[in-house]
Order: sequence, then structure tokens, then C-alpha cells
Amino acid sequence: MYTVKQVAQMAGVSIRTLHHYDAIGLLRPAHVGTNGYRYYGREELLRLQQILIHRELGIPLAEIGAILDDPGFDRLDALANQRARIAEQADRYAEMLRTIDRTIAELKGDRAMKDAELYSGIVDPKKQAEYEDWLIERYGPEMARQIEESKVRIATWPEGEMAAAMEDLKPIEQGLARAMRDGVLPEDTANDTLLDRHRAWVAGMWNKPCPPDAYAGLADMYLSHPDFIARYETIAQGFADYLAQAMKAYAKRIDV
Repeated sequence: MYTVKQVAQMAGVSIRTLHHYDAIGLLRPAHVGTNGYRYYGREELLRLQQILIHRELGIPLAEIGAILDDPGFDRLDALANQRARIAEQADRYAEMLRTIDRTIAELKGDRAMKDAELYSGIVDPKKQAEYEDWLIERYGPEMARQIEESKVRIATWPEGEMAAAMEDLKPIEQGLARAMRDGVLPEDTANDTLLDRHRAWVAGMWNKPCPPDAYAGLADMYLSHPDFIARYETIAQGFADYLAQAMKAYAKRIDV
């Protein structure tokens, strides 16, 4: 048996975390002594391992409890699945590391690399497929057609055009984020110049006009998917909501 302090030291978590897990019923001690100390045995240590693995894989605590308490839960099967998932991620991160090293070498003048190599290992193919499925489920067969058209068109772009397009987008997003930090309201017409450029950029990526209703719909989509939110929140905290509000206000103004 181990005390809560000993378990915390072994697992690399705080005593407060273990107390919290006990309070929410996620990890109960094997027993509590007459001195009030919590004691943990092998079974509790194995359960804690599962909690920490699930947590590192991004699963919320409430869902972890449901998974572990499911009568059909099999620890051995869970470990095998987790190992496969983490090994797949490890392979992708290894490729991403190689891409970073190659880029550093090129920037130092030690070697050259193709533009397409800049993204090797960075975009998770499974995540991209999941995102496309989400778009099709939400917006229907027409979205599936647009995705395929986009893939065909981008495949024919000259080398470096995608990177150049993203570089064109960067000052637009940074300008809007700066406006947010300066206290400019999202509906303020002061944002219109940047939003004109943003809508034109979207139209260029779509290879067709971006009418006001489609632009407003894109703003809703930005707030509907966690990947979009996460991307914009890396630019500035609160920027996902600010950008969406600015886009919708702008679309309403120009829809005449």
C-alpha cells in the first residue's frame, strides 16, 4: 500500500490532483486509515495509469470515468489500442521533427528542400479526413463536390503557391487581432479594409466569388469546429469569436 504522497511522487502528479480524483469518484483509495490517510494498492495504481494516459490523449475527466467504469472495459485491450494510437503519433512526430531539421538546415544554407517538403508530417491525414467528413455531414453533398474540386485545383498549383497564399493571409489576421487588442469592436467599419482583403482571399482559395451569405456562413463554421477555434486562439485569445462576429457584421453591411 502507498500513501497519497507516495503515489503523487511516483505518478508525477500533485497530491491535490489525487484528492480531486477521489472527490469526483474517478480514483478512490483502496481504503482510508483510522489516521485519515488514503492508501492505494496495485489496482488503484493501474487505474491511475489509465486515467493519465486517457488525459494525455485529450479525453475529458468526465468521459474517462465513464470509460473506466463501463462493465465492458478491458484494460489489456485499452492498453493495446493506446499503444497503437501513440505509436502512430510518434511516427508522425518523428517525420515532423525531420521536417523541422531540414528546414533549419535550409535556412542556414546547408541544404535545399522542396516547397512540398515544408509540410511533411505536420498535417495529420486522419485529422484532415475527419475534418472533411465533418464538413460534408454538416453542409451536405455540395460540400463534398467542393472539397474534391479544391483538391484537384490545389494539386495543380505551382510549387510554393500554397505557402505564398498562407503568407498573404497572415498580415490580414494579425491586423484584425491587433484591432481587437486595441479595443476596436468587431462590428466597427474600421475593420472593413482588412475584411475586404480577407473575403477576397477566401474567394481566391475557393476559386469563385464569396457572396455575403457565404462569408457569414463561413464565420459560423469557424465557431462550429474546435480546430478552427484552436487555430484562431493561437493568434490571440478571444480572436475566434471576434473574427466570426466581425465577418458576420461585415457581411450584413455589404449585403445590399
